[in-house]
Amino acid sequence: MFVYRKPTFADVDEIHDLIAGYAAQGIMLPKPHNVLYETLREFIVAENEDKKIVGVGALHLTWNELAEVRSMAVHPDFSRKGIGSAIVKKLLAEGQAVGVKKFFTLTYQPEFFKSLGFEMTTKESLPHKIWKECIECPKFPNCDEIAMTLE
Repeated sequence: MFVYRKPTFADVDEIHDLIAGYAAQGIMLPKPHNVLYETLREFIVAENEDKKIVGVGALHLTWNELAEVRSMAVHPDFSRKGIGSAIVKKLLAEGQAVGVKKFFTLTYQPEFFKSLGFEMTTKESLPHKIWKECIECPKFPNCDEIAMTLE
């Protein structure tokens, strides 16, 4: 049984460590502590019965009726238990509640997002407004993530 909730400041170190583990493998972009603190309200976490954070994801509003699903990570010991799917569905519901009509993600895990209804697209089809944060990315300007959308 997992509990899905909004994180608190006390959760930032666990969120950071979960994301950092995947970032070290090159399959996720890192998130420094300062960014996690600044964007904490965008996140949803999943915790197990021991109150350990085992999954995380964020919804970043980027433009009129457009939002990005990002920073998706599930602890390897808890993968394939529906945690990631549950987090994405909760993020989509949050977005729809504020009027988001189109969601996108930039990912290295296209099959996961495809299973949730996302479709591959070109990065060029996304509005230029979304690229403002890319300048700070270690992979800029050679982004190798796959762009996907859901309407």
